[in-house]
Amino acid sequence: MDVDCISFRSTGFFSKLILDYLDQEEFVASLYSNFPNLDGIKNQIKEKENHFPAANREVLSCVLEKQYKNIKASKSTMQNIDALKETKTFTIVTGHQLNLFTGPLYFLYKIISTINLAKKIEEENPGYKIVPVYWMATEDHDFEEINYFNFRGKKIQWNKEASGAVGKLNTDGLEEVFAILEKELGTSKNASYLKEVFKNAYLKQDTLTEATRYLVNEFFKEYGLVIVDGDSKELKQNLIPYAKKDILDTIAFKEVSKTIEHIQQTSNQYTIQVNPREINYFYLLEGVRERIIEKEGLFYINNTELLFSKEELEKELNTYPERFSPNVIARPLYQEVILPNLCYIGGGGEIAYWLELKNMFKAMEVPFPTLLLRNSVLLMKGKQKNKMDKMNLSIPDLFLKQNSLINKKIREISNINIDFTEQRNHLQEQFANMYSLAEQTDKSFLGAVKAQEIKQLKGLDALEKRLLKAQKIKLKDHVIRMSDLQNELFPNHSLQERNANFSEFYLEYGEELIPKLISKLNPLLGNFSVLVMD
Repeated sequence: MDVDCISFRSTGFFSKLILDYLDQEEFVASLYSNFPNLDGIKNQIKEKENHFPAANREVLSCVLEKQYKNIKASKSTMQNIDALKETKTFTIVTGHQLNLFTGPLYFLYKIISTINLAKKIEEENPGYKIVPVYWMATEDHDFEEINYFNFRGKKIQWNKEASGAVGKLNTDGLEEVFAILEKELGTSKNASYLKEVFKNAYLKQDTLTEATRYLVNEFFKEYGLVIVDGDSKELKQNLIPYAKKDILDTIAFKEVSKTIEHIQQTSNQYTIQVNPREINYFYLLEGVRERIIEKEGLFYINNTELLFSKEELEKELNTYPERFSPNVIARPLYQEVILPNLCYIGGGGEIAYWLELKNMFKAMEVPFPTLLLRNSVLLMKGKQKNKMDKMNLSIPDLFLKQNSLINKKIREISNINIDFTEQRNHLQEQFANMYSLAEQTDKSFLGAVKAQEIKQLKGLDALEKRLLKAQKIKLKDHVIRMSDLQNELFPNHSLQERNANFSEFYLEYGEELIPKLISKLNPLLGNFSVLVMD
């Protein structure tokens, strides 16, 4: 497996805020504490070491032992769970939704980045234990975002009426999904393994949480990965004081709003990823996850159903903390309260909204973690690499918009010059002389010269486009081959990792797939990786 790289900025798929963060631009530096490099994480260890209660460690380890009670975990995973009790143990975390059969390919890259970074940080900091953690987003309620995956361009979907937290959904109806997948996978040895994994995860487990835990553990248990479900009364006991500050004092809303205003005033090119609500918690019951809204000192669900007075809400929170579910703004804080965490690893959108949260963390007196953009990868088969080489395409060429790619290569391979830059320059030199003459006459003649220049330049543009079009027709086969290759690598003109499912590649590479990715991906590389599979 060979590895090539291209800068994130050159891919055209990442926001300006993320690119400026990676480049450590001066303004963006105000939005984070420690940059995700070896020195930054060393500093993070010192900060977290002084601000994480030992009692939280005991609770965390105890809860995880319960959550793993019915799962066949590896020795290294169970050792990591036990090690979390120790003051010299810290975590590297990624989180993701409970996507059906892992969803898009980047799900693997997030976890691989986490495993590799944990190993690297442990090597660089003798005496410390660093545990890779996958946080399951069991309390999300956006079922439509997770109930499908793509396989070779086909959408395989779980059709089910669903409400409330997705982690509590039973797995009824997934037999139909399996029947579709079974036909698509074929009969190879690798296909048989994938079918068995799907059956064990989704047809033999009762809930989506249990199914996802089984699935992720199956693929990553040998690397000591610890899977955390935050939907726990014991864990949420530690969240109570912070939830009160959010719900009763609207601290999160005030602090994040100020940060967003600051970002918008600095650059109108920065996209705001999420906006805070005055209350960043949902009320969670079986089949229900609804917003909590305050009006005139009373608390309602979705503006209609009266819940509590202020005193009743405090009592409910103290008695039943598991009924309070953090939203996208509050969940990062919850994670950092219950985990001895050093770094959060996420995609561009995730890192962008974490960058809105630093001041909220400060106000809540919780250390803000380092933030690392996960590995992004384009997997290329050997045959595709051969096609690329035969057409004399480079890695940066592949990331061009298709029309730009075709125009660029047609100009390069044509036996005639389609670039009229020289003619444009010559024309503009001639008109420069005309302007000198026009300045000695009246303004109307100057306007006529300008109009004629524009007309003739447009004419050259039209001729160039017409010649380029003619060459595209003449070199039609080459255009088709380039387009087909790019469409294979960038389905729907988007990144492969956002569309394809891991199973497409597991069919071909089997049990070697994940170990190869782990061996080749460097979480601190800071570039987009292109991996040519052997």
